Amino acid sequence: MDGLRAYRLIVGMWIRSTTAYRTSFVLTTVGNFALTALDFVAILLMFSRVDALGGYTLPEIAFLYGLTSISFGFADLAIGSMDKLGQRVRDGTLDTLLVRPAPVLAQVAADRFGLRRLGRVTQGALVLGYALSTVDIDWTAGRLLLMPVMLVSGAAIFCAVFVAGAAFQFVAQDASEVQNAFTYGGTTLLQYPPTVFGKELVRGVTFVLPLAFVNWVPATYVLGRPYPLDLPGWAAFASPLVAVACCALAGVAWRAGLRSYRSTGS
Repeated sequence: MDGLRAYRLIVGMWIRSTTAYRTSFVLTTVGNFALTALDFVAILLMFSRVDALGGYTLPEIAFLYGLTSISFGFADLAIGSMDKLGQRVRDGTLDTLLVRPAPVLAQVAADRFGLRRLGRVTQGALVLGYALSTVDIDWTAGRLLLMPVMLVSGAAIFCAVFVAGAAFQFVAQDASEVQNAFTYGGTTLLQYPPTVFGKELVRGVTFVLPLAFVNWVPATYVLGRPYPLDLPGWAAFASPLVAVACCALAGVAWRAGLRSYRSTGS
């Protein structure tokens, strides 16, 4: 509860700071929206030359794209500043967070909260809306239930990756790009169907770093398509359990990294 209260107070401070200059806030949000929209423009350009990609039509890929963009967008909005931890470790400013009467994780996660990142969420929601209006889905109670479950679980899985990547920076100190390879790179990977990748990569993001449970596994069930690894049908509903496990492991990694911190020595 102390961590949530500290997070809320710090986020509120940054929101007030951001909205104090409303024109700048609007321009940066629109810029973020336009920049992320270029990813989907690239997909549209591909489909100007082909009718399907990996056996998936444009509305189906838009469905995958929208799901992962919204999930990652919420995680990036909530704790996207975690990738700056390495810089704090290098210059010693992490010490100032350690002496404050608030959990360090809450302070790092809320630091420089970027409300402009709502542009990514908005853009993903528009693409998902387009997909739902055009894709042919046999809606059942299970498929309807999976929609909010996918978004919440996906955001939690990405949050766990952010925290685990930050914990790694306690050791590597300058590994923000390594972290970005799994966060920003992971969301780009999930925007395309699993059928365009090799089975080894699909196995890796299913059983090692389970990003596939953000959208690939449950989304293929919603779309009525078989998963490439022949997973059982109940795996589509395992995203919440995977998210809980990822968050627990990320929490253990964070505590281990924080305990190993020895300041800069200067």
